[in-house]
Amino acid sequence: MQNVKIEHSDITVSLTFTFIILYSTFYIYHHMIKNIASFIKVKPALAIGFLFCTTSLLFGIWVASIPGVKYRLGFTDGSLGLSLLLSPLGAITAMLLSAKVFSKVPVGKWMLGGYIVLSVLAILQINAPTRIVFWIVLYLFGVVSFLNGVAVNATVNMMEKKYNKLFMSTCHGMYSLGGTVSAGLAAIFFSLHVISGIQIVIVAAAIVAVIFCNRHLLLDNKDIIHSGERLKFPSLPILGLSFICMVSFMAEGCVADWSALYFKDVLHSPKAFISLGYAGFSAAMTIGRLNGDALLSKIGSKKIVIAGSLVAATGFLTVVLAPFIVVAIAGYILIGFGCCCIVPVLFRASGNIPGVSAVEGFAMITTGGLIGFLTGPSVIGFISQAAGLSKALSLLIFMTVMAAIVAWQNKFITNKRSAEEENFIDLQ
Repeated sequence: MQNVKIEHSDITVSLTFTFIILYSTFYIYHHMIKNIASFIKVKPALAIGFLFCTTSLLFGIWVASIPGVKYRLGFTDGSLGLSLLLSPLGAITAMLLSAKVFSKVPVGKWMLGGYIVLSVLAILQINAPTRIVFWIVLYLFGVVSFLNGVAVNATVNMMEKKYNKLFMSTCHGMYSLGGTVSAGLAAIFFSLHVISGIQIVIVAAAIVAVIFCNRHLLLDNKDIIHSGERLKFPSLPILGLSFICMVSFMAEGCVADWSALYFKDVLHSPKAFISLGYAGFSAAMTIGRLNGDALLSKIGSKKIVIAGSLVAATGFLTVVLAPFIVVAIAGYILIGFGCCCIVPVLFRASGNIPGVSAVEGFAMITTGGLIGFLTGPSVIGFISQAAGLSKALSLLIFMTVMAAIVAWQNKFITNKRSAEEENFIDLQ
């Protein structure tokens, strides 16, 4: 009889757990569909969302092409790694140039031209005939990518005020979605024996065609988004936002660079499973961002950043302590859900800092992000070599908890609902 009771109890627990999962899935997708439908109705916002998607579409094809480029141009792992630093170096250069560029060029004209140029550079990057051409294009790709990022994020900030609706998290969700789509496209192309050089031409041509069709929506943005003043040294609260951005980018970079190795070397995962950690993280990021604007309007920015940082810390703790692959995957999913809305909140805040232009705010905050993205994976590598990968990833538990504390104290991240957030709730 005792065994029967135990079996009934197990069935009850299983059914309850299944119900919770199904209900949560329905709730998430129901709100995500409503949010996307609301987003699609605003054609100018959809046009900008496509530009976010464009960057990751190009980047996904590029990532899949790297082994072929390495072989064709005769790079070693070390020389390729050093070469890839040229793109972040270009981004740093663009940060210094951004004030001058956007004090003269209307943001709409830049978006139209900038993303067409980025598509052409992506073609040249993958089909570069020599190392010199490859290095030049990598650097220019970093310059244009950063300036494009300034333009689209500043425009989304202005659109939120114009339409009294939240778009930032959904636009960043479009970026995450583009990465997922491009990975699938690359797999399909390779299965059809289409080489990377042709893949990028097809994808870039499609992107340019869509941008051309949307040109009137982009050119309607005639704003000059910077006053022409030089970039100022950031105040302590802005440095706090930059620190949170650094931690978020560091977390994303470390998941991308180290998750597969953690599964292979620490958990001894079969080869077929080593990419599932990053896949779970990416899926959670996409779902979270596509639901993010609705969550932000109901919960508030400060609570989202604090809770997100703590959820990410819990995710890293789960990964570090995971005895099995399934537990580690769950940890990476938690990291994705934790990080998903942090950067959209920071970029929205960058355009609403009193006395600071959108260009200045974005440049100041993303400086931290660049530092985190560039140095984070390397720091993890150095610690891993000395103490092991599990202990190295433990650094991110501390960093994400620190980000939560900084967010709690930061005056530019608030839970106060703005007019557009109140309107967004009414439209739901």
